[in-house]
Amino acid sequence: MSDDSKKPAGPAKETDSRNFKAGIAVGIGSAAIVAALLYARSGKPRKK
Repeated sequence: MSDDSKKPAGPAKETDSRNFKAGIAVGIGSAAIVAALLYARSGKPRKK
């Protein structure tokens, strides 16, 4: 059996790094949206 699943070191590392950075950006963006929604809801008077 040959191990064909190994990726070349050059372009694959660049792609992995780009995907990692994109994942970080999506996570930070999601956290910012959640924080904005929580902040917007906290200012409204609550119904009793």
